[in-house]
Amino acid sequence: MRRLAGNLTAQVLFAITCGVILGVVAPNVARAMRPLGETFINLVKMVIGPIIFLTIVLGIANMSDLKKVGKVGAKALIYFEVVTTIALAIGLLVVNVVRPGDGINIGAFANAGDISKYTQQGKEMKFVDFLIHIVPSSVVDSFAKGDILQIVFFALLFGIALAATGPAGQPLTQFLDRLSHVFFRIVAIIMKVAPIGAFGAMAYTVGNFGLKTLLPLGKLMMCVYITMFLFVFVALNLIARMYHFSLWDYLKFIREEILLVLGTSSSEVALPRMMDKLERYGCPRSIVGLVIPAGYSFNLDGTSIYLSMASIFIAQAYGIHLGLLQQIELLAVLMVTSKGAAGVTGSGFIVLASTLAATRVIPVEGVALLLGVDRFMSEGRAIVNLIGNGLATIVVSKSEGAFDETQRLRGVEELHQQRLAGAA
Repeated sequence: MRRLAGNLTAQVLFAITCGVILGVVAPNVARAMRPLGETFINLVKMVIGPIIFLTIVLGIANMSDLKKVGKVGAKALIYFEVVTTIALAIGLLVVNVVRPGDGINIGAFANAGDISKYTQQGKEMKFVDFLIHIVPSSVVDSFAKGDILQIVFFALLFGIALAATGPAGQPLTQFLDRLSHVFFRIVAIIMKVAPIGAFGAMAYTVGNFGLKTLLPLGKLMMCVYITMFLFVFVALNLIARMYHFSLWDYLKFIREEILLVLGTSSSEVALPRMMDKLERYGCPRSIVGLVIPAGYSFNLDGTSIYLSMASIFIAQAYGIHLGLLQQIELLAVLMVTSKGAAGVTGSGFIVLASTLAATRVIPVEGVALLLGVDRFMSEGRAIVNLIGNGLATIVVSKSEGAFDETQRLRGVEELHQQRLAGAA
């Protein structure tokens, strides 16, 4: 029992369970727990920008061949597009077979909530604006807002420039390396209160939205979660087998991060620990620093599944039949609009609204159908995004012949000993 009590996995799982119970039994009290969850998420976001910057800069600066940076980046982007397409296609297939939108009473959701902020932002979203947004007008502003994509862009330029200085840049590289260790130590301190943050976030979610909101749209939720399960344990498992590593071993290695995301509904809270974990798992820092941050903008597998299924679900609820060609066009639009989700609050709704606005076939107002259950599906989206980005890092590392199996075995053993020590 003492061993379980000292284990972070057990602590977070217990906290999530307590949050759900409080949300059901005392929703008013549960809603008051919101500051606990938000404060914890803010604590993690506080260090995300510097950690991404330092990891990318050090990874590039320590690469002897700068051409490899471009090669790794191109390989990662190709992988992202292929796997995202698979995720979208699986979502479309399942939602067409099960048809969860049939029989939904649209009138019951007429007063579901205010969707104007999502539909308006969705109509304003354009892919060209997204491309322009990548280049920051102010580096300081990028760090202040925590804009991951802009931080990645600046870090790439900084790292390439630092590597080009050669031996003259070594003192700065060494300083940044020491600084990165300080930030990862800060993350270790923040993780001590992870169970409190998970409890607060889950209690607020259940207390505010209520489990009763799940009943009318339970079929859609079931479909989304089953699809995500199939994507991870079939599609991603096949990819893992192709590159000769075990998906299950990888999932066990990052189980604390998965539970953390489950409790907070945010994959960002696990980003710093994921970067550290993947290095310990055998991936070189240079590849981790490039693939993981880029994946948070371009490899949103869970979000892609949700978007494709939600779009067709709304069409089914309104009785709109979409032919094969129209669904292929929808998939193509989603391939573009999903990239605009990076770093945008409420991105799921905004991207969905922008997709529906672009198709001009499915009513944008249909997103109101999902207001009550979106939060309950966000955990699944975030977990699949997390798993997919970590797996992408391993795949790129192996394809580059840079994966260190000895380091993986050492990392697994070290983590096992740490878990035992924490439980002692």
